[in-house]
Order: sequence, then C-alpha cells, then structure tokens
Amino acid sequence: MKSTTFRSAVGAVLTAALSAVVLPASAASAAESPVAGTVDTATAQSFGRLADAVLTQRTAALLDNNKQSARRAAPLAEKNVRLSAGQTRTEDTALSTLRTRKARLAALGEAYTSADTRVAVDRVRVEAGHATVQATETTTLAYKKIRGDEPATTGFQAHHRLSFAATADGQWQLTGLTSTDDGPLAINEPATARVATARTTALPEAKPAAISKPSQPQTKPAGSYDYAAMASYAEKYWQNYNPAYRKFNEAGGDCTNFVSQSLKAGGWANKSGDAEDYRSWWYDTSYQSTSWVGANEWSWFTLDAKRATNLANVYYMGVGDVMQMDFDKDGSKDHTMIVTYRSSSGVPYMTYHSVNTYRKSVASIIASYPNSLYYAYRT
Repeated sequence: MKSTTFRSAVGAVLTAALSAVVLPASAASAAESPVAGTVDTATAQSFGRLADAVLTQRTAALLDNNKQSARRAAPLAEKNVRLSAGQTRTEDTALSTLRTRKARLAALGEAYTSADTRVAVDRVRVEAGHATVQATETTTLAYKKIRGDEPATTGFQAHHRLSFAATADGQWQLTGLTSTDDGPLAINEPATARVATARTTALPEAKPAAISKPSQPQTKPAGSYDYAAMASYAEKYWQNYNPAYRKFNEAGGDCTNFVSQSLKAGGWANKSGDAEDYRSWWYDTSYQSTSWVGANEWSWFTLDAKRATNLANVYYMGVGDVMQMDFDKDGSKDHTMIVTYRSSSGVPYMTYHSVNTYRKSVASIIASYPNSLYYAYRT
C-alpha cells in the first residue's frame, strides 16, 4: 500500500491509501460515526498529522535551541483527534527523558542544530471503536559543529504503531505510540525498560569495550580489506535495501545481515560449511549461514576465523570496524552495526539497519544506552 507523507498533497494521496477503511457511498451515513467500523479521509488525515506533531515534538527536545526547531509541528490536538490524558502524561515523561539524553550528548561533545521529521501513514485499520495506524517516520538531524569535523547530518527511518480509541462524543484519542523496530532506539525515542532473559552462549566470547572517550585516539592501521568499499556499500543501502539480498526485518532483525553484506563488499570471502555451524559464513540465493544473520553467531565466527579482533574501547574503531551491543547485559548480543565515518578527533559514526540509520555517532548511542555492554571489532 502506498505511503502518504504529510505536508505534501496529503488529501489526494491519502484518499487512495485509505480505500480499504473508508465505507462505500451507500454506507456514507455510517461513516459519520467512528464507532461504525471506519473513518473518513479527514479523520485519517488527522491521525497522521497528530503522529507527525508528536514525533516532531520529540525530535525538537533534542535540539541545541528547540525554540528554533527546523519545522513547527502541528498542534497536539485537532477538532476530532487528540491525545488521551494518559498519553499526554506519557509524552511529558518522554520529553523529560529526551532532554536528559540531550544533556548527556552535550557532555559527550555532541549537539544538533536543526531537524526535520516527516511521517508517512502506511495503513489504517478500524475495528469496534479502535483504530490502529501503521506509520513510517523519517528524521534528519544536523550536527552542530562543536569540533568542526562532524559530518553534516545523521538520519533514520523508524516504524510506529499508533492506537486510537473512539469516545462517546464521536472524537478520537491517541492512547498509545509504540516502535515496531528492533535494534537500538532512534535518537528521539525515549527509553523503556528491557527485561533480561537468561541465555547460554558458546565460545569464543567477545570482550566488552570501554565507552569513555580516551585522551589519545587510536588510528586504524592498514588492513587486508577495502574499508572504503564497506562504508560506501552501507551508506548506499542504509535506507533503500539492496534487492540482491533477502530482508530479515520480520525474522529477528536485519542488522547483522546488513553488516555482513557490507563486509562482503569490502572483501570478506565466504567460508563454506554447515549453515548451523558458527565456523562457516556464507550467503547464497536460497539460504545463508546463521553467522551471516545472527549477532552472536557472527561474533563467534569472526573471532574464531580471526577476521577481526576485539578493541578495548569503542572510540578506537575506524571505518569498516563493527560494533555490537548487549542492551540488557544478559550475555546475548542484540545488535550489530558498522562504522562508515570517523571524525578527525576520533569519533566513530555508525550506519545500520533496524532502525535504518545513517552516521549516528557512538556518543549518541551511548547517551541512549549508558548501561549496556558494547563490543568493538577491528576488521
């Protein structure tokens, strides 16, 4: 179903996108009531504008001067759609959390001067007075030139599920907004508690890396791979996936698959073997090894095959190096990403899938997850 981006020809495109939920003309009278099982196009547009307003407000909380955010958001209430009292409290807490994250970023030497958040409605489903909206957010933030060597921007795409409930007076209230992506939080997504689950892992085991910025940066020595090709590949396909590869977003996440593709583009060769044996690493037209797509299996293969070594500090990483995270310190690695840019002052910037993200600084990731475990690999 075609997405509809708000702030550009909303009505015309959204009408087509919502054909599945708008009643035919013969049932037009029923469409006047949101409890009747459908919404009209104007209400669906209001859903999208409210989502746009909430997410833009979250982004603005991170800006160096959020009184001059890149774009003024729509109001958090319209004629027939608004936040519920509970969701209003949730958003107040979210903004407080994001302002704390902004302060942590500032302490790490990072800030954003402007941003643009755009929301596209992908699907609306209505049933028994409840509406579920699937939406895609695309956000770009401009780095403040604090050291002078930062890249121009960072960006990501995130997917959200919004829940609306109809009220007795024919209004709609936003009652929930949930990310449907795996992987690290988008920078404007407030943190929620994760529940640790026990897991037994196998050797070889990676060593966690320090996350405090060292006084002396470490230069990556010349290696046997084409690191520029790795970065070029990742930055080409971070948002628009390479159709030559399968996607794994709905099967545990696409992050390690994406990093494996990037490494192969830079010279990593297939290593044949049983698909379930972590000592093999390969991809073909019908299947792939678990080490190609699994975060833990990738780590085991990489260290066993000596394709990479562990680094003592995440700030030692250079272009083409890989970082993994264990969000809740349960012994299982949850996410894999690759360095595609490194500033002259020694800050690595990560590009990855799930949430699809371009050049996000290590400092920004640490600010969102200060208590997670980090693993850095020199490829």
